[in-house]
Amino acid sequence: MLRLTKFHGLGNDFLIALAADHPDAEHPLTPDPDVARALCARHTGIGADGLIYGLAPGGDEADVHMVLLNADGSEAEISGNGIRCLAQAVLRHEGRDEGDVLVETAGGVRHLRTVKGSVDGELWIQVDMGEPSDGPVPSAEAQEVSARARATVDIGNPHLVLLVDDLDDLDLSEVGPRVEESFDAGINVHGVVVDSAQDLRLRVWERGVGLTQACGSGAVAAAVAAHRWGEVGPHVRVHMPGGEAVVDLDGTRALLTGPSTFVAEVVVP
Repeated sequence: MLRLTKFHGLGNDFLIALAADHPDAEHPLTPDPDVARALCARHTGIGADGLIYGLAPGGDEADVHMVLLNADGSEAEISGNGIRCLAQAVLRHEGRDEGDVLVETAGGVRHLRTVKGSVDGELWIQVDMGEPSDGPVPSAEAQEVSARARATVDIGNPHLVLLVDDLDDLDLSEVGPRVEESFDAGINVHGVVVDSAQDLRLRVWERGVGLTQACGSGAVAAAVAAHRWGEVGPHVRVHMPGGEAVVDLDGTRALLTGPSTFVAEVVVP
């Protein structure tokens, strides 16, 4: 039996499989792209943007090791919404509503702390997303998209941020897959509008998933890019179709604060 919990972060939904819920040493929990594709399918599976495995960490400095498989089975390095969902799953498994969780990712250990809420409902969590850096060189397709400004940002995973005047003028359902495929490792594609020095509106095309309600790492990438362009300050509210997250740029690091919401427990034969 595969025991899962389902959570969403601002409509960006994930299935979580914890090794702690699967103690059978003869059949250890192992990331499987075929399982991810089957379970994440909206019409024939449970439905989710990704399947996250919470495995035993490689060292003593973390509580859990995160492996995220997108809905298409590809592996993602990090997800700002997904990592909050994983932290809530760990807290819920341990029977606590507050405290810290240290998550080991492909990009290093991330520190998460609870802010408010309940593990059986909506829980606000802050994530130290680390130090953003420049992303890959924009492809020719990325350069051709009409935008006031463009930048690539790496938050452990790659993002292309496009500053536009009107989000309705940017058809991400067409631009997103075309630009994603023009990068060797793929890329997340975002359209952003600046409403004030503290407010951004963001639309998301996620690599390996498609159009999503929200993207935590994308919110950070958008805030970083807009801050570099001089459009916003260090404290930014990022408004997405699924809701709002807050990004604080603290020196060289980025902090992401937003909700994770428990949806259901699921057992798959």
